[in-house]
Parts: sequence; C-alpha cells; structure tokens
Amino acid sequence: MSGRERSDGSSKRRVAYIYSPEYIETCDTLSKVPNRASMVHSLIEAYGLLQHMSVVKPRAATMEEMAMFHTDSYLQHLHKISQDGDNDDPQSADFGLGYDCPVVEGIFDYAAAVGGATLTAAECLLDQKCEVAINWAGGWHHAKKDEASGFCYINDAVLGILKLREKYERVLYVDVDLHHGDGVEEAFSFTSKVMTVSLHKFSPGFFPGTGDLRDTGLGKGRWYAVNVPLEDGIQDDRYFQVFTSVMQEVRSQFNPEAVLMQLGADTMAGDPMCSFNMTPVGVAQCLQHVLQWQLPALLLGGGGYNMANTARCWTFLTASVLGKTLSSEIPDHEFFTEYGPDYSLEISPSCRPDRNDSKHLERVISTIKAHSSQERCCRRVKLK
Repeated sequence: MSGRERSDGSSKRRVAYIYSPEYIETCDTLSKVPNRASMVHSLIEAYGLLQHMSVVKPRAATMEEMAMFHTDSYLQHLHKISQDGDNDDPQSADFGLGYDCPVVEGIFDYAAAVGGATLTAAECLLDQKCEVAINWAGGWHHAKKDEASGFCYINDAVLGILKLREKYERVLYVDVDLHHGDGVEEAFSFTSKVMTVSLHKFSPGFFPGTGDLRDTGLGKGRWYAVNVPLEDGIQDDRYFQVFTSVMQEVRSQFNPEAVLMQLGADTMAGDPMCSFNMTPVGVAQCLQHVLQWQLPALLLGGGGYNMANTARCWTFLTASVLGKTLSSEIPDHEFFTEYGPDYSLEISPSCRPDRNDSKHLERVISTIKAHSSQERCCRRVKLK
C-alpha cells in the first residue's frame, strides 16, 4: 500500500467513489479534457486508494431526472444533435452549442452519464451509505437551464443539490474552481434554501464575467449568494486565510445540513489558465475545513487543463479525505510517463507575483461579513 494513515479521525470516514470502466470511457471523450478521467482514476488506483472506499457503479440519468433543472427543449435538442453529431443545426446556437461547447456524436450520452453519476453520489449520501461521496468527473458548473456554456453540457452540480434537498433542508454549495460557478448561483439565486459560495478569478474579459462581490442573490435568495473575487497569483496560505474567514461567516449565517463542493483544479500552478498559483495542499486544507463540520459531503471535480496536475490534485484530495499520506514518488502505472520529468506527486508554485493586495482582500472579507449581518437583521425583522 502506498498510503500511511493519519491520526485525525479522517481514516474512519466512509467514502463512496463513483466509478465504472464504462463511465470513465464516456468521460474521456470530452474534447476539452481528453483522457483526463482515465488519468485521474489510474493514479488513484495506482496509489492503492480504492481499497479504502466503496466503489459505486453509476447509472445514467433519465431525461426526466435531467429535466429537474434543464428545459425539455434543451434536452430534446441535445438528444437530437447527439445522434448524428450534427454541427450545422441552426437552432444549436440558441442553446449555447457551438464554439466552446462543440456538438459531437454521443454528447447526450455523456451528459446523462455525468448527471447520473452525481445523482448516484447524492443517493449514497441520502441512503447513509457514506459520509463523503466523490465524483471527480463531475462538477460542470456553467451549464444553464436551457443552454450549454463553458464546456458544460449539463449542470450535474445543480442536479446533485436538488437531490440532496429531498432530505436536507439547507444545502451549501462551495466552489473553488478558478471560474465563477455562475450556472449554480443562477439556478438558486431566488431561494434561501441553498447558499452558493464561489471563490474565483474576477477580471475584465475573464470567463464568465460574473461573480462580483456585490452579487448576493435575489428576492428570497438575497444574501444567499456569496462571491469572493480574486486576482492572479494567489497562493495556498493566503487563499486558505480568505476561505476560512468567509466560511466562518457562511456557517454561522446558514447552518447547512449538507454540502456539495466543486473542486476544479484549474487553480493549480502550471495550469494553462496561468492564473492562480495554488497547490493541492492548499485546496486540501480548504476541503478539510469543510469536512470537519461532519456534514454529508458530495465532492465534484470541474476545471483542470494540465491533465497530470489535475490527477495529482484530485488524488491528493482523495487521500486527504481518507486520512492517508501518499508517497512522493508517482507509482508505476499506465500514464506514468505523463508525470515527467520529476515523477513526483507534489506541485510547486511558480515564481509569479501575487496580485492580491492585502487591503483588497480585507475589504472583500469585511463586505461579506457586512452582508451576513444584513441577512441576520432581515431575518430578525421578518420574525417580528
């Protein structure tokens, strides 16, 4: 075995890992991240982590299940063009299909597979088969009700939250991807039953262009969307400080009963997005901060375009959930040569400057605290 146990109690967690060879093969076809699902799974397996989790075979989502969020017209169009890979249908542009969400044969089956895997993970939590459920090939947070967006054809995160809401009154969504979790925030912007928290790069011209500090939700959902806009170059320590300050407010305001966390790895140093300067250690600290609340937790992947670093990150996070310490040396396995030249699990930060000025970060945190206070005031007024 390549992992040693830690003594923080995490080794006693029951963890469900959503996997089947067919599911991974389907996810490998996504043009933006070819073979990424296989690379992630192979490294987790090579480190001997599968023996410490319940491996659960996912099912495909039905049309009806996907329609819990997506419109019938969008799903029917996706199904129609998926059968022959028709890229010339004039209606496709209306549904966001084209430039960054290309039409390829079988794309509907891919969407159903990812949606079904996240629903399977949520069901494991509802049935109390585990405390933590993992679907690394999920986390496609940009898709809207009636359109694909940002490489996302289905919003499996929204489907997972809706499933958790069948049992849990208040569900917290935490998004640490480089990009704003716009599709999830928009889906729940009018409700106080789901709080969305997104830490992301916010810069003119950077996709998706939403997630301003001042965006706090609408109607009954006002103050239940929390956005933490960040600049390039942020590293682990500073990110963790911001994360814990924000989450302290969020927990005391919202008191969640379950959590769904999107852990996109495009924040890693060495990612082609070339924005944040994080390592898996910093993301694992954030994850552990949430897991220590001991709530049912559904963990999803997301972005991550340096395939080897994404596999490093999610393998490290899997070990962290299980309370295992992994050897620095990448074990021999199918994708071993992708980890050269150092063949090491660690990711080192690059020498880029941190553009996050301390005063700006303090202002972000104090504004979020003020929003939280306003929400508490509004609640007291309503109770009177």
